[in-house]
Amino acid sequence: MNTADLLARALRFEFLSIDEGAYLFRNASTTELMYVGNEMRKIHKKDTPGIVTWMIDRNVNTTNVCVANCKFCNFFVPPGQKGSSNAYITDIETYKQKIAETLRYGGDQLLLQGGHHPDLGVDYYANLFKQLKELYPNVKLHALGPPEIVHISGISGTTYEQTLQILKDAGLDSLPGAGAEILVDRVRRLIAQGKCKASEWLDVMRVAHKLHLTTSGTMMFGHVETIEERMEHMVALRQVQSEKPADAKGFSAFIAWPYQDEGTTLRRIRNIRNQVTGDEYVRMVAISRIMMPNIVNIQASWLTIGKEVAQLSLHAGANDFGSIMIEENVVSAAGAPHRFTSEGIQQAIRDAGFEPRLRNQQYEFREMPEMEVQVIDY
Repeated sequence: MNTADLLARALRFEFLSIDEGAYLFRNASTTELMYVGNEMRKIHKKDTPGIVTWMIDRNVNTTNVCVANCKFCNFFVPPGQKGSSNAYITDIETYKQKIAETLRYGGDQLLLQGGHHPDLGVDYYANLFKQLKELYPNVKLHALGPPEIVHISGISGTTYEQTLQILKDAGLDSLPGAGAEILVDRVRRLIAQGKCKASEWLDVMRVAHKLHLTTSGTMMFGHVETIEERMEHMVALRQVQSEKPADAKGFSAFIAWPYQDEGTTLRRIRNIRNQVTGDEYVRMVAISRIMMPNIVNIQASWLTIGKEVAQLSLHAGANDFGSIMIEENVVSAAGAPHRFTSEGIQQAIRDAGFEPRLRNQQYEFREMPEMEVQVIDY
């Protein structure tokens, strides 16, 4: 294999193999990867090459009771502790308070995720979505994720398509790429044995795209996976994207972030630590652009890697800065320390040399709303 030839093929938007991607990641310089990632970004964004998007939404956790027992998660309460004062299912009054606050911040969307609760099936979530939409018809619901869909389908005795159709009819607007971690079963058995298999995660996304639900792809890296397994993950996402209906968006974006290790079972028991450097993260952004040329938007995960590395990522293939994330609990519980206000995220984009534009989940531009509150402190 030859680095120059592989980079030239990437610039032609050809699909590189797992081995070719791993070779590039190990042998190409950061400068070379950044250049190609940035050129591919400019081709994708030829009409708006100087714009970096961002959004305002709120993470609300439906429940923290979970049977998955992921080894990187400090958020969940095992089902055996359902009587614990720490266990909860979010009630409608709490949703109303959080949504009202989100609207004051200028947000237009709820990211609803939570644990794999053993008692909450499709009827529970359908009723919740209907109630929220009746109260707030203009608020978008970006909710659940493939592992939750697999879990809910199992409880309810429904197929993935039936589950997603019921939830879509109830008000589900889009499906986040939660719970992907690394889409290789060897890795999943080690860090998230209670979650769905890689093939199940991918099949849920195939069905979502068939139903014209926009989704996102994610990756949590820097723990027990190999470089080849990172590439296998991206090739799998690329394949699902290539199968989507022509008039569906499919994966609207890809977001990768380093494993956050503080207080996790992986670190405590196996001493698996987050050793991802800023350089490695930037290389991952660039290689994700290279390996998945059919996914238009690549997001920089400022929450886990900080402002400066996220800004550099905008010159390596990323074109989106994600959300200011009003209330984020899961990744933060494992040590992610970073925060942005709406003004701060826009200034960070400007300082990186780009024009910030507010967007929605469909990557459509939004006008800047009037905000009653500018500073968010959690």
